[in-house]
This record gives sequence, C-alpha cells and structure tokens, in this order.
Amino acid sequence: MRTVIFDLDGTLADTAADLVAAANACFRARGAGAPLDPEADAATALRGGRAMLRLGYERLDGQADEARIDADYPRLLAHYDEGIARQTLLYPGVEDTLARLAADGFALGICTNKPELLADKLLTALGVRDRFASLIGADTLPVRKPDPEALRVAARLAGGPGTRPLLVGDTITDRDTARAAGVPIVLVGFGPAGLDMAALAPDAMLDDFAALPAIAHRLLGAG
Repeated sequence: MRTVIFDLDGTLADTAADLVAAANACFRARGAGAPLDPEADAATALRGGRAMLRLGYERLDGQADEARIDADYPRLLAHYDEGIARQTLLYPGVEDTLARLAADGFALGICTNKPELLADKLLTALGVRDRFASLIGADTLPVRKPDPEALRVAARLAGGPGTRPLLVGDTITDRDTARAAGVPIVLVGFGPAGLDMAALAPDAMLDDFAALPAIAHRLLGAG
C-alpha cells in the first residue's frame, strides 16, 4: 500500500493567525499587550506555542523566562482550543488533491506535533477529518517528530504493515523525520518559510497541491 502522510500546520492549513491570537491572549492576560503579528511571525507560530511565547517575552522583556513560558503554555492551548478555526483555512487545492490521491489508491494519514485532540478538532472543523485513516499528534506516542517512530506509526495505521510512505511537510523537522525513517520527503513552497525549503534538499518541492498526485506516483512507484 502506498501512503501519503501529511504534517498539518503550514502544510495542509494556514493556522498562523489563530495560533498567534492564542499567544497574544496570554500576553494580554498579563497586561502586556499583543507583541506578535500574525503575518510577520507566521513562521514562529508554526514552530509551536512555546516558540511564540518565547519570542513574545523576548520582545517585551528582552529575554524569555522559561518558568513563565511553562505557566502560560497550558493557557495558550486553552485559548487556542476556544478559537481553533476562526481564521484558519486549508491551502488552495487541498480538498481536491486529497480526493484525487484517495481515488488513485493512496492511503492518507497525519503526523503532526500539534496535540492530538486539537489536531482532530481542527481537521473536523475544516471538514477533512474523514479523509485520513491515521492521526498521530505530539502526545499520541511517547515520542514525536523528528523521531521517525511517529511517522512509521502514522504510516502503518493508515496503510497497513509494509506500506510505502512519503511525508509532506513544511519544516526542517519534517525533513529530518523523513530522512531518519528512510522515506521520501516533499516540502511545500507556499508556507511561511517559502522557497527556503528548497535549501533542505527534499525529494520534491510542492508549489501547488494539484501537483502532489504526480509527485507521489513518481516517488512511490506503481501501486
């Protein structure tokens, strides 16, 4: 079985605005305003909640207090849970491409470093949860990306034992995960990191979701 595993944030959906809003809510609760910008800080947002809190406190205080970040992180998750899909949108072509991949016989799954329940809630809100046979989040297993086991489990649950997977992602973490697992990596060129992803030497760059089925056929061979 050929299997395509996707990262979520910055790969399937532009989640930066809702992530930044959750972080800024934490700063406002401390009377500190909103130091993060959803456009300028999109790349930081897609590296996770702690990265956003660290950047915000560096701007506000000149340094980041890790104890304060630890205290605010669960609050950030709560704020994000409340507004998880207010501004988030799937990237253009995602729904049609998922349908095309399924019609071509590919199994589909998710491997993300977003907590599993939040990932499930977001995919459901975006109307595509039922497209994916597996969902591995940051807290599903004892390990997370870039540990290759997270990707291997996502692939096995989606495509069965002996599946041939590839990973579609948008960060060096995704590249390192795929390389450690010994599977092809496709990096998107339309996320916040843009064409910088080409410097990571992926097996393919994806600039338009419509091109993904042809890439998957080339990298994984015949079914």
